[in-house]
Amino acid sequence: MSNIDRGEHVRLRDLREDSDLTQSQVAELLNVKQNTYSQYENEKREIPICSLWKLADFYSTSVDYLIGRTSQR
Repeated sequence: MSNIDRGEHVRLRDLREDSDLTQSQVAELLNVKQNTYSQYENEKREIPICSLWKLADFYSTSVDYLIGRTSQR
């Protein structure tokens, strides 16, 4: 498991739900299977940095916010 703050997983789920998206829709954006994305949200799999970049761009936020290094969205 990564040394990234556990808050990243909660933030991923919150951002997705706030955007009214399914795991499948976000998985498609990242070019991964739904179960892979589910593992990201459930702390079962480390999120590749390239996926964090895509998510940060998609949600108009920073990677630092996604990984819990800042609370400023």
